Amino acid sequence: MTDPRKDTHDHGPGPDVPRDDDGDRGHLDESVLRRLADSWPRRATIRTDLDRIAQPEEYDEALPDYPERLLPFAEHPLFLAAGPEQRRRVNTLAWLVYNERVIAAEEYVANPTFAMIMHGVFPGADHPDLRRSVQQAHVDETWHTYMHMVAMRRTREVRQVAGEPHYPHTVTYRRLLEAEADVQEKWERDLLKLVWTTVSEISVNAYLELLARDETIQPLHALVPRLHARDESAHSSVMVEVAKELYVHLTDEQRRAFVDALPRALHAFVAQDFEVWPGILHHAGIAHAEEIVADVRARADTALLVRDFSGIRRIVREMELEDLVDFDFGAR
Repeated sequence: MTDPRKDTHDHGPGPDVPRDDDGDRGHLDESVLRRLADSWPRRATIRTDLDRIAQPEEYDEALPDYPERLLPFAEHPLFLAAGPEQRRRVNTLAWLVYNERVIAAEEYVANPTFAMIMHGVFPGADHPDLRRSVQQAHVDETWHTYMHMVAMRRTREVRQVAGEPHYPHTVTYRRLLEAEADVQEKWERDLLKLVWTTVSEISVNAYLELLARDETIQPLHALVPRLHARDESAHSSVMVEVAKELYVHLTDEQRRAFVDALPRALHAFVAQDFEVWPGILHHAGIAHAEEIVADVRARADTALLVRDFSGIRRIVREMELEDLVDFDFGAR
């Protein structure tokens, strides 16, 4: 990302890039990134668990594809009045949408940002261990997309999913597009992608853990999020260091934009996606779809899908932004 005061074609850090107060280039913990990068060949699931995805466990057709407790309308009387086959179809589509949300976070948010970091769009991203760790994460994310695609394909085959409703862009990505539409400059849009990626990479484990330990669903549907979460534990530490290092190289205006975008990105990541459910209910043949969704949307307790903010709270604390970020971590 370039300084907004400079020519938009200049991606170099330039001589007047901000430094921290003691004159160092940043707050990078080189030992953390070096340790993570060195351990990647041993811990990355693409290296250790390829066969578990290629030859997954048997599919138990009696088990649900998705935890029913996570359906925001699971206890709505109109949903419960539907036939068991209709509800099962909703459950299967909910699992497919869960994966779509993961893939969108990887393909539309994280990977484009990692590419920008590697291409020098953001000043301060030139440390060898930082670049090595980011490139490894980039590889991992492409593999994660593949893992989720394999799981989705198997579900479609076993459940004989002949057609699916049109899925809107996921709520996280829709809100990124909305945020980008509100700004004028390229550096602002680049910075929004960086913030969305920071939130996503640091918080995604909370989303994956919704299924990763669940023993009531298909084993593969818990395995894929569990393997994914193992990689993301390392990515979270990488992204903490990357965000801290890039932040100290931002101008004052860019830092304000970064801080202002954090709550918006966090809200986008943890939100329940109410836009996708009417189409799913209609497709499954369940009557009064709009009424069901409107009823649950009006309830405050259904607004959030993810409720663990500990990762972002950590980076806000480490970056000493607690007094600047407008998000009430404790009250949620």
